[in-house]
Amino acid sequence: MEDVFLPIMICGILFVGMPWIILHYLTKWKQAPTMTGEDEKLLDELHHLARRLDDRLETIERIVAADNPDFRLEAPRARDERLSQYEPQRRN
Repeated sequence: MEDVFLPIMICGILFVGMPWIILHYLTKWKQAPTMTGEDEKLLDELHHLARRLDDRLETIERIVAADNPDFRLEAPRARDERLSQYEPQRRN
């Protein structure tokens, strides 16, 4: 009896169980929400705001360094020309 039950169970797992699990998670993945245009716009605005705040912080550090000779200015942040010319329309 056990000799017949084991192959049937293995076939059931391979041909029914595994595809069921794979297809279940494929449908869950396809139902997942994607970024909308509104989300992308918000992300662009947040990126622009973060860059502005970073520029302000650099300015404050330079002013404090000029007023206080004991203030150690951190290593200057390298500005890549591509990042300073960021255009939201050109993203992928």
